[in-house]
Amino acid sequence: MRTDSPPGTLPAREHLPATDAGTPVLDVVIPVHNEEKDLQRCVLRLRDHLKRTFPYAFRITIADNASTDTTPQVASRLEAEIEEVTSFRLEQKGRGRALRTVWAASDAPVLAYMDVDLSTDLNALLPLVAPLISGHSDLAIGSRLARTSRVVRGPKREFISRAYNLILRGSLQARFSDAQCGFKAVRRDVAQALLPLVEDTGWFFDTELLVLAERAGLRIHEVPVDWVDDPHSTVHIVRTATDDLKGVWRVGKALASGSLPLDRLTRPFGDDPRDREIKDVPGGLARQLLGFCVVGALSTLFYLLLYSGFRVFTGSQVANALALLVSAVANTTANRRLTFGVRGHGGAVRHQAQGLVVFGIGLALTSGSLAALDAAGSDPAHSTELAVLITANLAATVLRFLLLRAWVFPDHREAPSAEVAPHTYAGQPASPYGPLQRRSSPHRHHTDPRDSR
Repeated sequence: MRTDSPPGTLPAREHLPATDAGTPVLDVVIPVHNEEKDLQRCVLRLRDHLKRTFPYAFRITIADNASTDTTPQVASRLEAEIEEVTSFRLEQKGRGRALRTVWAASDAPVLAYMDVDLSTDLNALLPLVAPLISGHSDLAIGSRLARTSRVVRGPKREFISRAYNLILRGSLQARFSDAQCGFKAVRRDVAQALLPLVEDTGWFFDTELLVLAERAGLRIHEVPVDWVDDPHSTVHIVRTATDDLKGVWRVGKALASGSLPLDRLTRPFGDDPRDREIKDVPGGLARQLLGFCVVGALSTLFYLLLYSGFRVFTGSQVANALALLVSAVANTTANRRLTFGVRGHGGAVRHQAQGLVVFGIGLALTSGSLAALDAAGSDPAHSTELAVLITANLAATVLRFLLLRAWVFPDHREAPSAEVAPHTYAGQPASPYGPLQRRSSPHRHHTDPRDSR
């Protein structure tokens, strides 16, 4: 999804249109299992809040996953009585299964969910979805662990929550702060590409979705929330924690083995300024400079160590030539892969030959500096030799980068990732959860775009 931008301005994701009254902009899913006591109160409170504060059309979807009490009857009654409410029935239990199935069937451009206990203050709902509507972000999550969040809950849950997020940071390098807060939103186009990759059907669904999105380079917006713990929550903490740890191990193993096709997801949504050719700014220059500086610093250290070692057995000119030759081969190899992103063995011999020409120019600079030092005074101190060599190498380094970029690796740019067509990943089933049954209201007859899906 790309938009046209005036010359000289940064591109942006598309702002969702608000003119089509037939399709809700927001679909809020409430996954429930045996919630006959709280469901009606939750739906009415949420609907009243959205009516008062949300400027777009919306829908509230009750996702009943295998309830055995009167929850299905309550959901049917609410659907019949309230225009903005619809309900789905799944015959298998699992919050992740319910969210994946309903989100995949929804026609709303922004999809959200919240827990039925409404522990999160609803005033955070508009700040949650606004970045997705505006096109600023791809996903949004409520965070109970942000500094400005106000949370009321017991020490046991607080400890488990913080420990879990520390595990995610340490094992999966996650940068989001609160994986399990039941208050999240995602753009539909993003969900359609991510959902086929998410395997979990339970409580780990949130974490897996966020980790994959973050690894794919998508933008996750965090909203500090006010949150009050539900003392009557039916979540089994030990079993949930065990399942989450198993999920962390599974996802970590998949990421380490490279079995997830995340390269197909990298920046496919919206227009990224890094994909644009901007006049008078060479593409990839900043990243190449950073890579070259890192490689250069390590190469210089390697060169000085080699020079000091060779200097014990031979004169300064021979030691300089040998050290520079060995470090030049290593430097070209590292810059080829890390700085300019050249993979494979194709052209490697030619690149090394060109790198040796660049090495010859550096050799002339450093050898000339040593010759000038020897001519200025007899038997200079080793520290003086190193200082002169460092100065000469700085000049040679600047020249080396320019030659590598313009001559050895000309026009080598990182190509933007291709656009991803949703639900096209090899080996991914269309729906592993069986048929989805939509409850129809006997009191209301209307055509829903999802009925044809």
